[in-house]
Amino acid sequence: MENIETQTAINKLTDPHQWVSKYADYLYTYAVSRLNDEEIAKDLVQETFLAALERMDKFEGNSSEKTWLTAILKYKVIDVYRKRSKSFGEEIKPANDVDGEEEFFYPEAGNWKVEHWPQEMGIEEPDALISREFTEILQKCMKKLPGLWLAIFTMKHMDEEETAVICKELRVTASNFWVIIHRTKVNLRSCLQKNWI
Repeated sequence: MENIETQTAINKLTDPHQWVSKYADYLYTYAVSRLNDEEIAKDLVQETFLAALERMDKFEGNSSEKTWLTAILKYKVIDVYRKRSKSFGEEIKPANDVDGEEEFFYPEAGNWKVEHWPQEMGIEEPDALISREFTEILQKCMKKLPGLWLAIFTMKHMDEEETAVICKELRVTASNFWVIIHRTKVNLRSCLQKNWI
């Protein structure tokens, strides 16, 4: 009898009729910021609501509805990352020159031409318009990344996932992870320098 009463109390905490009006915009923004694909983001939000409806009896009320729905969506986003990384199909092997990176990128070693040195991005500006323009350019640059690179970068720097979790979820080795992160940052910096600075 106690379990039925507890479940009834939890069901009162969740109101699926309100989910779209309360959480759809937030969940959509969460998904599109991680996937850079509006259509997939819309689909994932719908799939999240459907999955939540199917699992309402498993919602224990230990977190808010919003947190619970976001957790469901997060796993759906990770599934998309996995699919993209499989379609990317390239296994990244650590390059031999990664070991000598510090010496290569040390400006006084003369390996960098002055005109190609990393430049200030100007993203420290408090101006909201500049921030919005920067975000649009960053998203365009991120769309150019291979699927696996985008997945790893997003999980690491947007979701702040631990390296071990990312490697496990996306089935990459730790050394491949660090090579991909490095290459992603170099590519993003280059794209931003061409299109933002």
